[in-house]
Amino acid sequence: MESFLRKIKLVFEDETLRTRILFILGALVVFRLLAAIPIPGINAAQLDSFLNSNQFLGLLNIFSGGGFSNLSIMMIGVSPYITASIVMQLMTILIPRLKEMYQEEGDAGRMRFMQYSRYLSVPLAFIQGFGFLLLLQQNGIVSQLSPLGFVTNVVVIAAGAMLIMWIGELISEFGVGNGISLIIFAGIVAGLPSSLAQLIFSFDVSQVPVYLGFTIAAAVIIAGVVYITEAERPIPVTYARRVRGTKVLGGISTYLPLRVNQAGVIPIIFALSILLFPQMIATFLAQSAIPFIASGASAVVAALANQWVYGALYFFLVVVFTYFYTAITFEPNQIAKNLQKNGAFIPGVRPGGTTSEYLGNIITRITLVGALFLGVLAVLPIVLQGITGITVITIGGTALLIVVSVVLDLVKKIDAQTSIREY
Repeated sequence: MESFLRKIKLVFEDETLRTRILFILGALVVFRLLAAIPIPGINAAQLDSFLNSNQFLGLLNIFSGGGFSNLSIMMIGVSPYITASIVMQLMTILIPRLKEMYQEEGDAGRMRFMQYSRYLSVPLAFIQGFGFLLLLQQNGIVSQLSPLGFVTNVVVIAAGAMLIMWIGELISEFGVGNGISLIIFAGIVAGLPSSLAQLIFSFDVSQVPVYLGFTIAAAVIIAGVVYITEAERPIPVTYARRVRGTKVLGGISTYLPLRVNQAGVIPIIFALSILLFPQMIATFLAQSAIPFIASGASAVVAALANQWVYGALYFFLVVVFTYFYTAITFEPNQIAKNLQKNGAFIPGVRPGGTTSEYLGNIITRITLVGALFLGVLAVLPIVLQGITGITVITIGGTALLIVVSVVLDLVKKIDAQTSIREY
């Protein structure tokens, strides 16, 4: 406790760190003000009913930073940028040049890779804005617009997405931590007061055991998220001794940390993006004048509306994408080469191909634990809602994983900054 209070004191005493934190708070206030400006012609009651009946759109509201819940000019939030990042990651498999840029060209290559993602976000923002506005208009949530009004709203929504992406980039550059993650975090936290107020006003004494059960479940989930997020498998690494002139280099032992949850929250975002398109396309085609297309699309909509079918697909996609993203970001061959170049080796394992195979086997085994954990965490709100009948989007699941991950990352970065100042 004394150490924690000392760190807090250092944060406020250090002018640079204090300025960075105040910049984050200011940027988040601007974002929340913009997220409160709605697009014109909204049926609020219909929107609330639509969000409560659709698990996917409730989760999508999380990734829009809360802007989707009132159809603000920020309604699609950072979704286009996230989708563009996913597409670029997938393209690294098809285009070797992109893979080389991302993995082998260092910070300069990654910056150029991220710049391409920003360019791709622009057309995706227009496509997503058009798709969501058309979907909401068909469901009576947004009034019928003239062609000019429809185009104007699409442009406003796309501009809002670009603005929020820019705010996120500013937070990353002039603040502490990842700006996009902090924006999503702010949207989740901003929804907690209204959720608590709703819980208080609808309090039922007969439901006390259920409330206690949710409280215990939330505590267990938070502990599990922290444990899995921080868990790692240390691989011992020894550097061979080298003599250069009168100096003896190497001969030290360290370890290579392999995280259990190597992919973070990215697989859940991937899975949500993949589930988005069939749902949107089927909803459009369900109103087709061609009978067999309309009936087939209606069957797809009905299947995805079934919580258990949706949950099973969601779980499967999260597990698959956990392995996929880990395979992209963790290259055993590259790590084995780097160890060999630096005169390092894993005790009992031959350098080169054997080391690569050894690391690959370990990461495959520990990723299984991380993948199953993410899958269970993702479908937990759906399972709890199916069992109890209570909507629990804000308790556990994706939202809780993001909140805990962002808080842990922010604390680590602030701790690193204060440690630098101390030394």
